[in-house]
Amino acid sequence: MSHSHTHVTAAVRDEACPVTEVLDRVAGKWSIGILIAAAHGPVRFTELERAVNGISRRMLTLNLRRLERDGLLVRTVYPTVPPKVEYSLTPMAWELHTSLTGLVGWAERHRSAVAEARAAYDTAAKQGPDAD
Repeated sequence: MSHSHTHVTAAVRDEACPVTEVLDRVAGKWSIGILIAAAHGPVRFTELERAVNGISRRMLTLNLRRLERDGLLVRTVYPTVPPKVEYSLTPMAWELHTSLTGLVGWAERHRSAVAEARAAYDTAAKQGPDAD
């Protein structure tokens, strides 16, 4: 492989890695649910915990910190006893929210078709390659 080709590959990799990292973060198992729920915000921790089905307190805490670090959530602490904490979407997250709701809508509309395709694939796989 030539040096120039290696350079191009490294440049593409260096540009693609951050994009992949961001997509992995926002498309993570819990991130979509958190961002969709926070769009109804400002929202408190316990409200998010109830809204995101199946998430543990620990996973919610970790994901909230990551989303805040990535600039997608704002955490506001009110000086009360006990402290009141709310989470809100940032302008960047609101832009992302539009895409996420489209993705969630697509998943809801095509859930049955995906299940049917999986069942057909699994049935064909059980019959083996000689079934053609």
